[in-house]
Amino acid sequence: MIPYLDIFKQLCTIPRPSHKEQAVADFLCQFAEEHRLTYKRDANNCVVIESPATPGYEDREPIVMLNHMDMVCVAEEGYAVPGPVTPIEYDEDGEHWMRADHTSLGADNGIGLSIALSILSDDTLPHPKLEVLTTTCEETDMSGAANMAPDFFKGKRILNIDSEAYDEITVASAGAHIQVAHLPYKRIAMPEGYVTLSVAVAGGQGGHSGVDIGKGRANAIKILCNLLLVAIRQANIKLYIINIKGGQAYSAIPGEAQAKICIPKEDLDAFNTLVGQCNDAVKAQYSVTDPDVIITSETAVWHSSVINEEGTHLILASVNGIPVGPVTMREDGNVETSNNIGIIDTEVSGFKFQVSGNSQCLISSHTRSFSLQALDELADNISKIFTLTGATVDIVMHVSSWQEDLNHPWLSSVGDVFQNVLGFKPTPVSMHFALEAGYFVEKFSGIHIASIGPRIMYPHSPNEKVSLTTADNIMKVVREVVVRG
Repeated sequence: MIPYLDIFKQLCTIPRPSHKEQAVADFLCQFAEEHRLTYKRDANNCVVIESPATPGYEDREPIVMLNHMDMVCVAEEGYAVPGPVTPIEYDEDGEHWMRADHTSLGADNGIGLSIALSILSDDTLPHPKLEVLTTTCEETDMSGAANMAPDFFKGKRILNIDSEAYDEITVASAGAHIQVAHLPYKRIAMPEGYVTLSVAVAGGQGGHSGVDIGKGRANAIKILCNLLLVAIRQANIKLYIINIKGGQAYSAIPGEAQAKICIPKEDLDAFNTLVGQCNDAVKAQYSVTDPDVIITSETAVWHSSVINEEGTHLILASVNGIPVGPVTMREDGNVETSNNIGIIDTEVSGFKFQVSGNSQCLISSHTRSFSLQALDELADNISKIFTLTGATVDIVMHVSSWQEDLNHPWLSSVGDVFQNVLGFKPTPVSMHFALEAGYFVEKFSGIHIASIGPRIMYPHSPNEKVSLTTADNIMKVVREVVVRG
């Protein structure tokens, strides 16, 4: 058997952002061939590897181990977004941990995938037929799951190893709607008598826009745009945006955002005073959740065009009108409905959704809710805000919420294994993030899903870390689930 951590370290050498999973899919197919296992690969690079039932297990239902192969690739300011990832192991608070070197780690969902592949590599393990199903684009539009053929896998009992709370078992997930607006704008020559500034919000904690959305963390895009809008509307400063950029992923809370702007020279002192006041207010508001958040402004050199007054106002007003964070709460105190602005960029030549030939600002919105009605209503309202500015809107993903049958034997069996192996039963929880389960329960009749995983902190951020102590224990649980059949 290949240790799961050895497999994960191999995955760390393979760049695997969403929509660019060719190399990691190649790795999975090669893994299957090396272990003489059959596999299928579809047009979206989803891969399923099959291991036939061992003697005595032929009549038992197959088990599907579900993971995704892509990761959210983000980095601290000044560091490259990860291609290969540099993992670092260390001890803290009585546990053994792993993080990356100034970038996201990809433990979401690389650890779960590595555990599944380790199980497949064990020739001594008795088990029913196993299918290790690995999807693509889970972190963006879930198009791998959405476009999967109905006969791509056969099993009805799915063990999803993509949860991030070690002592919990996910039994429900929120629905999600991602839309990306392309707001057109025009450029003009920079007016005479203006000074150029670089304004930045930095030091935000960031995080997963589902798991962490209820923790009150700072959204750097929202802070930056609100500051600039206040300068225009309340301080009466005739401000122009030169460019603005923030965030690195739809599903991540942006911890940093930057804008280059120009203002009349005579307003420089007033603007810097406003920046100082906003910085003090932001540091007070986020002293617990984002103690390092800071707003800075410094002069810069610019001798070219600026976004005209109308375009500047429409960009800032769009962001101002869109909610971020929790919108409604559940009776149990958890988030019911939320929204996140994950990306803003006025220079979008590298983006998939570029409108050819137009200058445009890209703004992404990621809405989540356990209520389909609330999800659709909020997403529709946000779309209307965008279209009122003249933007075109692309729907990147729409997935329904999922609720497992709490009385189904599959769920009980997985819980029993936790009790027998680790001495406790995981708490059933409803998670405020979208899982591919939302697609699978609609497309594949009769399936049942239990979602588990190790303790992962700060996913979708450069601070991501995984407790290898808990990953070792999840490995034991998965192994016992498989042996029980």
